[in-house]
Amino acid sequence: MRNYLKLVNFEFNRVAKLFAVLLSFTFIVQVIGVIVQSKSYLNMADKKIYEEFMPKAQFLESFGHMSFFQIIRSVWFLGPIAICIAGVGFYIFLIWYRDWLGKNTFIYRLLMLPTTRLNIFYAKITTILIMTFGLVAFQLILLPVEILFMKTMVPEEFRSDMGVGELLTNMPELSIIIPGSFVELILYYGTGLLVVSVIFTAILMERSFRWKGIFAGLVYIAIASVIFILPLLLQEFVLNGYFYPVELLVLEIITGLIILAASIWMSRFLLTKKITV
Repeated sequence: MRNYLKLVNFEFNRVAKLFAVLLSFTFIVQVIGVIVQSKSYLNMADKKIYEEFMPKAQFLESFGHMSFFQIIRSVWFLGPIAICIAGVGFYIFLIWYRDWLGKNTFIYRLLMLPTTRLNIFYAKITTILIMTFGLVAFQLILLPVEILFMKTMVPEEFRSDMGVGELLTNMPELSIIIPGSFVELILYYGTGLLVVSVIFTAILMERSFRWKGIFAGLVYIAIASVIFILPLLLQEFVLNGYFYPVELLVLEIITGLIILAASIWMSRFLLTKKITV
């Protein structure tokens, strides 16, 4: 366990700069978005009410109150989230391939550490999870700050206030990264963990067998994908809705656990038997 934690600490230190950049970028761009969207609404209100002499009640009836929904649905808010998702997706590959870069490839030093080689796999996948949950937690912390910032800019009579819980409940754009229930959290991020483990296994296949490994990795990803959605396909096209939704969910969970176990076993085999120092 101590060696595993040391590896996790080491891997996270290697990604700390990228993690800090993503956090800073999210904070800066989203706060700018709050300012831009709020000022845009206020400028429109000033123009309609004070230049075109539209009654305030008519303006509110025609254009509505300013709400945080308008900010969330803008590129200022969703853009940084997309960049963070892309950054984590990119690092899923970089976290392995950077170990093979350079004249003195670092992977060999990792493989010679006095610990089971599977700990390398666990440490890298844990680092991806820490990054992901860290970004999501930061976004949750940032939301009430941004809401408060909007309130300081837009007068109460022109805005429609709502809490973080109401935003998360009514915003499908946020439901994937910030699920509305514990069950959805387990399902979404459990599926994400499964996808990462399958990709890691495919990368190790490529590293073990080179060109043949690319083909083997793609085949493995395809097989894992088919197996994972097989219960859904059978339910829809063969069994004509035989299973209840809860039963189908249990089948998907079991299927996912089988694929996860197969990925861990295959990765252990590749790290132990095929990647040598």
